Amino acid sequence: MGIVEDAISPSTCNRKARMTIDWQSLDFSYRDCKCHIRYIWKDGKWNDGALCEDPYLRIHIAATALHYGQSAFEGLKAFHCRDGRVRVFRADENAKRLETTATRIRMPVIPADMFTSAVHRVVRENLDYVPPYGTGGALYIRPLLFGSGPRIGVRPADEYTFLILVMPVGNYYKGGLTPVSAIVVDGFDRAAPQGVGNVKVAGNYAADLKPNEMARSQGYPINLYLDAREHRYIDEFGTSNFIAITRDNTYVTPSSPSVLPSITNKTLMTLAKDSGLKVEQRPIAFDELSSFAEIGACGTAVIITPVNRIVRNNDIVAVGPDTGCGPVLERLYNAVRGIQVGDVPDVHGWNRTVN
Repeated sequence: MGIVEDAISPSTCNRKARMTIDWQSLDFSYRDCKCHIRYIWKDGKWNDGALCEDPYLRIHIAATALHYGQSAFEGLKAFHCRDGRVRVFRADENAKRLETTATRIRMPVIPADMFTSAVHRVVRENLDYVPPYGTGGALYIRPLLFGSGPRIGVRPADEYTFLILVMPVGNYYKGGLTPVSAIVVDGFDRAAPQGVGNVKVAGNYAADLKPNEMARSQGYPINLYLDAREHRYIDEFGTSNFIAITRDNTYVTPSSPSVLPSITNKTLMTLAKDSGLKVEQRPIAFDELSSFAEIGACGTAVIITPVNRIVRNNDIVAVGPDTGCGPVLERLYNAVRGIQVGDVPDVHGWNRTVN
């Protein structure tokens, strides 16, 4: 047995009333909420799931997640909207991406309806922790799937755990649309071209820990990876997709087998097309950077963070405004944010109300 069953019982020490939260000062960090939701896969099927107040797991010392990296996660958000309802943004896309990841590293697939139901169950139980409309915050939702059954030998486990934790968060980078500088940390690759860079496995983020730390120690909040084969083409930022606007108003983003398909990037591409922009997914040479009018890092945690300076060795590429976001990326950011909180009509049906 991997996860000990009595871990599913709520812990009395973790029962708590609603926390007193300064909604205006939220950062992007872990906070305990009321509960998470947890499912166990064994004997070929998932159980019905349980809401758990204890944030700790007892896990077998031979669990495949610990030894062989059988671990995957997702990230999405729920928002308090203008009309007072709470809605989850594009959970169906997260379900699809987790299915792709699970298939790649030989874990049982989470059925889409089970995924969506689990998201809504845990959000509903933690409604008090969804930041109020107008504060700029959101309830961050972190689904996690991992091998919890014991195995010594590189094979899939016989037991898996799927859980979803939630927490109220603010912006990943303080300052919202204030531009930041990025650095290329040469000597490191995020993922191999035919590896697991295109799926959301935990190991991809472990590979980024040292380069990210090196970048931050030099004063750069974001690091940029180039392709692992030639180091000539842009792959993505450490935790975000790379996007750019050309001087002729074309939205461009890398086409690479090593890049994680970002749901935020997919959303932005749709909205860019809606607004009349041409959209291109193609190889982007590092030497092209200086020709762009705007550059950004995009992902669930930030939507868009404008990047106005990219440094590689002694070369500095300056792009876009020095003190703010470029007009196209700002317009796209506001469109996504507006849809998420109900200020802009959701014509594509991306939001789902938590009843």
